[in-house]
Amino acid sequence: MTAQFDPGPDTGSLAPVRICLAPALNATAAADLAGELLSVRGRPVVVDAGAVEQLGGLCLQVLLSARMTWAADDVSFALTPASQAIRDQATVYGADLFSDPMGAVA
Repeated sequence: MTAQFDPGPDTGSLAPVRICLAPALNATAAADLAGELLSVRGRPVVVDAGAVEQLGGLCLQVLLSARMTWAADDVSFALTPASQAIRDQATVYGADLFSDPMGAVA
């Protein structure tokens, strides 16, 4: 499985959900990652990318789409901590995962 879903105690509140990404975010991981994110849509999310060593294009698209979806829903979406590898590989793709999706730099 690509991500670990940890919703915490069910208090009925909108406490942030933490999703821990696997070291290899390759093409086969994209569907699982999309499913994990869709399962928590509408809740604040913290995506832990600290262990990521490989970022494939499909998973990058999933993360970018999720970031835009959460922004459109006006719900918090954070990608932190982020490994240097995910930062570097996103840059190689020409993608910015770490600024505000609506244009402001975070």
